[in-house]
Amino acid sequence: MTQTYQVAAIIDLFLDDLWSVQGLSDNTLSAYKTDLRQFDQYIQQQDVDIINANAEQIRCYLSERVEQGMAKTSYARMLSSLRRFYGYLLISHRINIDPTALIDSPKMSRHLPNSLSEADIERLLAAPNYDDPVEQRDKAMLELLYATGLRVSELVGLTMEQMSLRQGLVRIVGKGGKERLVPLGEVAISEVEQYLRQARPMLLGNKMSDVVFPSKRGQMMTRQTFWYRIKHYALLANIKGELSPHTLRHAFATHLLNHGADLRVVQLLLGHSDLSTTQIYTHVAKARLQELHQQHHPRG
Repeated sequence: MTQTYQVAAIIDLFLDDLWSVQGLSDNTLSAYKTDLRQFDQYIQQQDVDIINANAEQIRCYLSERVEQGMAKTSYARMLSSLRRFYGYLLISHRINIDPTALIDSPKMSRHLPNSLSEADIERLLAAPNYDDPVEQRDKAMLELLYATGLRVSELVGLTMEQMSLRQGLVRIVGKGGKERLVPLGEVAISEVEQYLRQARPMLLGNKMSDVVFPSKRGQMMTRQTFWYRIKHYALLANIKGELSPHTLRHAFATHLLNHGADLRVVQLLLGHSDLSTTQIYTHVAKARLQELHQQHHPRG
């Protein structure tokens, strides 16, 4: 059996490889590390370590976790962690056979993302009060979020050099370090310009910052803080539907498709590396087509 400190070192090398080559987030790397350590602790009880585990031992472990109530999503992530790890071991010639190669992934039901109607969005965007610098900032952030479909983490981390209001573009470095250019739209440009002239200097005071939307302390806002602000305005706007940090991102994609946008264009704007991730929104386009058919076809 490989010594414990060697196993820990190999896991760390694997995580370093994921970070440097694939640019995975700290949260994802932490989840992978937890998954691998938990399996290693389990398998060591059988006088084997994670590096020398076989397919049957992995299946038994996953089955036990399912019996203990592990959700399908957690199962899928655990299996993904193990697959990536053993793939790394295979490429680095530490093992000769990938024990996860013949283990089936769970069949996942794809839940449709929560979205908002266009009327809901209008009420949400009208909720902030222009007389308050913080709320004027929030108004610009909401308009920009809805106009671009950015992730909340991308929005709060946005810097001045990433944005060109003259060209009407924002340059985003998304997951995996992939860069994309996203158009802003006239309304968002107008709101951001007004915010930069009026509210941002008041929020910064004498502080210097390259962050487009600083907090009242002049620092980069956290995702949690902005999510709290969204929920505040949703309450003011009397929006009853369930919200998530991605709600405006989903609304962006849904409303684009409703108005005839091509799915691949939406994929590029959202920064999805795989079209299958974007295809969850095709239910919207299908529903829109059915509606148009019923309205305009003589036999509809």
